Amino acid sequence: MNTPAAAAPRIDFDSALRARALPPLRRGRLRSLQVNVGRRCDLACHHCHVEAGPKRVERMDARTAERVLELLEKSPEIETLDLTGGAPELHDVFRPLVAGARRLGRQPVDRCNLTVLFEPGQEDTAEFLAAERVQVIASLPCYTPENVDRQRGRAVFERSIAALQWLNRLGYAQPGSGLELHLVYNPLGPSLPAAQAQLEADYKRELAARFGIRFDHLFTITNMPIKRFAHALAREGREQEYLSLLVNHFNPDTLPGLMCRSLVSVGFDGSLYDCDFNQMLELPLAGSPRSVWQIESLAELEALPIATASHCFGCTAGAGSSCGGSLTA
Repeated sequence: MNTPAAAAPRIDFDSALRARALPPLRRGRLRSLQVNVGRRCDLACHHCHVEAGPKRVERMDARTAERVLELLEKSPEIETLDLTGGAPELHDVFRPLVAGARRLGRQPVDRCNLTVLFEPGQEDTAEFLAAERVQVIASLPCYTPENVDRQRGRAVFERSIAALQWLNRLGYAQPGSGLELHLVYNPLGPSLPAAQAQLEADYKRELAARFGIRFDHLFTITNMPIKRFAHALAREGREQEYLSLLVNHFNPDTLPGLMCRSLVSVGFDGSLYDCDFNQMLELPLAGSPRSVWQIESLAELEALPIATASHCFGCTAGAGSSCGGSLTA
């Protein structure tokens, strides 16, 4: 008889810091407000820590979006409004949030899966992004169709390439345009990303040679052992193996650049979290529930302690991982 595998033990991140005489994490100066506008997506990727998909119905309402913009106006220290999902473009509040950020002189960022640009009702989304000078950060886990389609679904690579070519035609990543287009790489399985600089060089060479595509930078992101990716690890009996990999590659040099130190994450319902990963685990901000309705300014969240758990080893392993890619050379 097969005995069920024991659940992987949780490893305390704060204890790992104390063992190295490192202080607990605290937030510094806020520079970015990241907003998850909803869980609906046209894809259901294997690695998705949001467990987004076409059948998800969670979404931000107009009242909460307006409150986000009110707080943004009261918080001049915030430089970027980083919109994510799901596919953020599929949600009604996406365009008002982009336009509101631009009106306030902040940089809107769209974390785009690329294929959404071909969904019904999105025919003018690429033009909207260019007109509003939105920085696009697009997922493309490889420059070959086999790897992309294996992770993200059939024919996703073909549509992703077409979307990138479309964005290039609109001026994205073209010299002097000021329209930034960045790509995101994450490993196909339970491993750490390769060196970001080398991968960026490989991507630029291959995408230019094969498809005439230009982009600005490549961001490498480690797969977080939560939600859909964690379920896949558990099915394969590799959860403990992967967590051990992350713990054994803990790098203290990544700590100063962790995104949770300069970012606050907002859920579709207005709840506040230290990062998007904590949001998906419903790990409350600074140890107590808070929402956009309970603060008058985002500056109130500076210098607060940051809630941590074992998944934090994902951001601090190897060269580190953040929404802006690796944290060390």
